Amino acid sequence: MIALRPVESLDDLETWARLKNAVVPNEPVTVQQLVETTTDDRLLLLADYGGEVAGCGIAALSDFGGRAFLAVRVLPGFRRRGIGTALLRALADHGRSLGREGVNAFVYADDPGSMAFAERFGLAGADFQLEQTRTVGDEPPPVVPDRIRLEPVDGRRDELLRLVWPVALEGYADLPLPGAVTYRFEVWLQQEATRPEGSFVAFEGDEPVGYAGLLEHANGSATAEHGLTVVRRDRRGRGIARALKGAQLHWASQHGVVQLVTWTQRHNGAMQTLNRSLGYVDREKVITYQGPVP
Repeated sequence: MIALRPVESLDDLETWARLKNAVVPNEPVTVQQLVETTTDDRLLLLADYGGEVAGCGIAALSDFGGRAFLAVRVLPGFRRRGIGTALLRALADHGRSLGREGVNAFVYADDPGSMAFAERFGLAGADFQLEQTRTVGDEPPPVVPDRIRLEPVDGRRDELLRLVWPVALEGYADLPLPGAVTYRFEVWLQQEATRPEGSFVAFEGDEPVGYAGLLEHANGSATAEHGLTVVRRDRRGRGIARALKGAQLHWASQHGVVQLVTWTQRHNGAMQTLNRSLGYVDREKVITYQGPVP
């Protein structure tokens, strides 16, 4: 009664997005985002049960730990019928085909059923991501440190992202994740600063010393998500990150954005503290599960 099929058409993408958003409404996705983030290693699956579409899944290379990323989503009314297990087995096979023997998966901390599912297949909690949100009001221009200049990415997006990539690599290397970051440049160029007018590079003279990206959100233009915020190691502690975030807040207040969303790692206390000092509020926790490919 369970039939799995890969996503191959626009209708399939629309169905996949609808199912994913129904199961994980806090992290919605649009068809356009699915198209724009396509990579050669990604597999999207749909699961039919008795002629009805009941679940979906994704497998791809993970961005850290040299692992595969797997996610299984089943509509509540179809759970405990083997659909999640069937999806997981197929996704695990794809992970192995990518040359990966380990898994990164993410489960909301208030979803004990999904946590038990992950643990039943040998995965264990290794970290968590904290969501923080900020309602945008009438935001003042940022206070920029001496000798620092902030430049919006808009108009020179690819050029500036290439220029700031070495700084981004420092930031990724310093992220307190359970495994080294292996984010590929071509993926970063594809997925960062999708709202380039609200993304900024910090310069000291002609040298890039910081960056803060802003991303499109499936809830529409009134919501935006923070991407990477990073300052070059030898320029940290000078207020550059605060200025970059302040520039984004000010831009958001001038361009119809009413809510900003960001995610930080459990051990990234410095960024969480900075966000709280700027008015961001702690929301959801998502546990990072790791283990061998099931």
